[in-house]
Amino acid sequence: MDDDIKVPRKVPRDFESLRSTIIERKKAMPKRLAQVAAFALNSPDEIAFGTTASIAAASDVQPSTLVRLAHHLGYEGFSDLQSIFRERLRDRTLSYEERLISLEETSGEDENANILSGFISAASQSVNRLAATIQTDTFAKSVEILAAAETIYLIAKRRSYPLTAHMTYAFSKLNIRHQIVASPNGVDQELVQFATPRDAAIAASFSPYAAESLIQSQALTERGVPVIAITDSAFSPLAACATHWFEVAESDFAGFRSLSASMALIMAFPVAIAERRRKTILAKPIKAKME
Repeated sequence: MDDDIKVPRKVPRDFESLRSTIIERKKAMPKRLAQVAAFALNSPDEIAFGTTASIAAASDVQPSTLVRLAHHLGYEGFSDLQSIFRERLRDRTLSYEERLISLEETSGEDENANILSGFISAASQSVNRLAATIQTDTFAKSVEILAAAETIYLIAKRRSYPLTAHMTYAFSKLNIRHQIVASPNGVDQELVQFATPRDAAIAASFSPYAAESLIQSQALTERGVPVIAITDSAFSPLAACATHWFEVAESDFAGFRSLSASMALIMAFPVAIAERRRKTILAKPIKAKME
């Protein structure tokens, strides 16, 4: 028994409430419970469909740890906790009314059309999920920080790189000073050393997280530079060092993930920053006249 673990007064009965509870309490959780809780948020379908043994093996804990987590969160047992993840699947199907078409189901049909349809469906599901979960107040606070920055540093590697490439194009067109941290000669770490607390950064990384992105984001945080992060989990190491962060869960088709929802989010940043700066400039003469 974990006598030192306090049971919350109200037991979460839907996935979003459960997710919020885990995020709120993650720092106070014992190490093993935090480990399996992170796995649960990163792989909710595995929790919904798996057995106690398979989930324990996948999350590298003992089966008893799953029961301990359930009790820690106020549930009667692991099956009670698992029911929340299964209910999430039913709710998701009713909300989006779409399922991805697996490649195994394309035999005897137009395979090319099915692949295209699958990726379009996955993109639609990703964007719809973002629209349903995005916190507009967090976006507004992030825009305020970025609009006030002298230089905006852009950090993303590997699969996430197209996000910063597109922002570079948009920032250039909108005359927003920025620095993409993606040098071909390997001086990225030196580049971030030029940043000051008067600057800001946008960093993106998804599991498995790019080590360089994490190191550079942490270096900026240590220098007092605000970091706006785009990642896929509350347990992401990128979220841990961010001033504000956004959770973007991209749906996949046949194991391949696009950046549909992430691209929609980062396209909004340059426009919102430019508009905020424009309004600030227009407001200055009015303020000066009043004084």
